[in-house]
Amino acid sequence: MNIPRKELLYPALFVIAACAPLYLSGYEVTILGRFLAFAILALGISLIWGTGGILSLGQGLFFGLGGYVLAMYLKLSAAGPGQLPDFMEWNGVSTLPWWWEPFRYPAVALAAVIVVPGAAALVLAFLVFRRRVSGPYFAIITQALVLAAATLIISQQPYTGGFNGLTNFSDVFGLQLTDPKTQLALYFVTLAILAVAFYVLRYIIQSRFGRLLLAIRDGENRVRFLGYNPVPFKMIAFAIAGALAGIAGALVTLSIGDISPAMFGVVPSIEMVIWVAVGGRDSLLGAIVGTLLVNFGKDWISSAFPNAWLYIVGALFVVVVTVAPRGLVPLAQVAAVRVAALMKRRPRVEPAIE
Repeated sequence: MNIPRKELLYPALFVIAACAPLYLSGYEVTILGRFLAFAILALGISLIWGTGGILSLGQGLFFGLGGYVLAMYLKLSAAGPGQLPDFMEWNGVSTLPWWWEPFRYPAVALAAVIVVPGAAALVLAFLVFRRRVSGPYFAIITQALVLAAATLIISQQPYTGGFNGLTNFSDVFGLQLTDPKTQLALYFVTLAILAVAFYVLRYIIQSRFGRLLLAIRDGENRVRFLGYNPVPFKMIAFAIAGALAGIAGALVTLSIGDISPAMFGVVPSIEMVIWVAVGGRDSLLGAIVGTLLVNFGKDWISSAFPNAWLYIVGALFVVVVTVAPRGLVPLAQVAAVRVAALMKRRPRVEPAIE
């Protein structure tokens, strides 16, 4: 039985990533784990943008929701039973707000990491898509929402931590976050979630649902004339992307040890789209590769040239859109196919007979 090379490539890449602790330092593994968490969010953007044609400039909103709901549990856990988080005491709050109460329970917090961003995305999609709002108008709406959310959190400092966000988490479920073993476990959890998300989204894209989503991208009115209502398909895809962004936000919050509006505002939300554009929005592998390339580049360039990153990422986006609009991974795949075709056409040279 001939197995396509692509089917062998994906498991091989995940195995190489799983072996990273053997050939990378502890710090490098932590950084890689953080970027793989970003890649979970990027997979969701690839689903809605590459397959569904829905460009969202506000995925940071769902990333932030996932991070904050887990951070609320961590703050309450650190404060102890019946106590208030430290920043509330500093701001003169005497009673825990009612909407903080459910997050005393770890099971509620873990479920909320997926449910809250997913439900928020589902409601937003219902309100917008049923009005047949799409294209640049939808992108502007999502960007306005993420700006409004960041502004709201900053303005409610006694209850949200304001500009500084929620910080100083010491442990999670009894494990010290600064312990290298905890960070290593977090890396493997992140990699496992990324692998599951990758294969689930692959299955969805290849299913009837995915083919209809692709048809909606290429001709929404045509699909409607064929008797399908595009709204539920777009709502489900957007909710899945929102849930993935929430999971990514929770994992990054655990990796960094805090969550703040600066991590999910307008600029980070645009950067998330650039990750996928660079790698290839039509390709799940491209979304992962683009996320890793851009974030490792940002880590290195920001260290060497702190003020140059925003200019470089802007130039990178322009170059990719103009030179390789489908992204680097599809470009590499096309190049590999052409090279293989040329190799097949090359005349066979018979060995000389001595």
